[in-house]
Amino acid sequence: MNKLVVLGSVNADHVLQVPSFPRPGETLHGRNYQVIPGGKGANQAVAAARLNADIGFIACVGDDSFGINIRENFRMDGIDITAVKMEPNCPTGIAMIQVSDSGENSICLSAEANAKLTAAAIEPDLERIRQADYLLMQLETPLCGIEKAAQVAKDANTVVILNPAPARVLSDELLACVDMITPNETEAEVLTGITVTDAESAQQAANILHDKGIKTVMITLGAKGVWLSQDGRGDIIAGFNVEVTDTTAAGDTFNGAFVTGLLEDLSLESAIKFAHAAAAISVTRFGAQTSIPTRKEVDDFLAQQ
Repeated sequence: MNKLVVLGSVNADHVLQVPSFPRPGETLHGRNYQVIPGGKGANQAVAAARLNADIGFIACVGDDSFGINIRENFRMDGIDITAVKMEPNCPTGIAMIQVSDSGENSICLSAEANAKLTAAAIEPDLERIRQADYLLMQLETPLCGIEKAAQVAKDANTVVILNPAPARVLSDELLACVDMITPNETEAEVLTGITVTDAESAQQAANILHDKGIKTVMITLGAKGVWLSQDGRGDIIAGFNVEVTDTTAAGDTFNGAFVTGLLEDLSLESAIKFAHAAAAISVTRFGAQTSIPTRKEVDDFLAQQ
C-alpha cells in the first residue's frame, strides 16, 4: 500500500491567456489556448509523485479521450492508479481558465466525473486509506466522500491533511477529523469569519480552527509565505521571491510537496520550505501540471538559495 493517498479531482483545464479579465459584455482577444491536465486532486498527486513520494490516487475520470490519456499520464508520473476509476458515458471534469498578463487567474469549473467520487464509490478504497501514513484531500469532489475518507483515516490513525479549496463552509464533524489544514486567506475567512490581513488576524483564525480540533494550521499567504500555528502559537515561514508567470496550481504544488517533505521526516518548518521552493518554481511556468517541477529541479533551486 502507498504511504500517501490523495483523494480528489481530475480536470481538463482549458486555458486562455488574456491581457486582463473581461468586464460583463466585453470581448477580449486571447492567445495561447491550451488544454492542460489539472484538477486540485490530480495536481497535488502529480506534485507528490514528481518529488518521489510513494503515492496512490483516488479519483474519477470520464471515459473520454482525456480521461483515458490522463490516467496513463498519472501512471507514467509514478502514481498508483489502481483507485482512479473510469466512469462510463461521462466526461472528465473541466475547468475554463483565463490567465491575465499580470499572472492572476480566473477559473470556472464543471465537476462531471468528479461528482461520482461519493462515499459509496470509495468503499473499495478504504483499506488503502487505513494503511496510508497520510491522506491529502481538497474540496472539488462530493463532501460525502471526503467526510467518509476523513473518518476512516482518523479511526486508523492516518494523518488527515485538508486543503479546503475551493472555499466553502465545513461541518465541525469533518474538521474534527482533520490533523492539518492549509487554507489561503479567503478559505480561512470562510471557515472562521476572520478576515486575514496580518499576523494577529491570522492567529485569530488559526485559534478558531484549533478549537475545532485541528492541531496544525497553515494559512498560505501567497508571496508572503505561510502562517504556521500549533498549540495557539504561530509564526510566518517566509517563501521565495520569483518572477510570476502563472499562479495556477501553485497552492496544489505546495500541498503535494509539503506532504512529500513530511514523508521524508522533515520538520514542519523544513517541509514548508521545501514546499515553498516547489511552488516558487511552478509560478514561473504556464499551466497546472505543466508547471509542476521534478525533485532535481527543487533540490537545485534550494541549493542556489
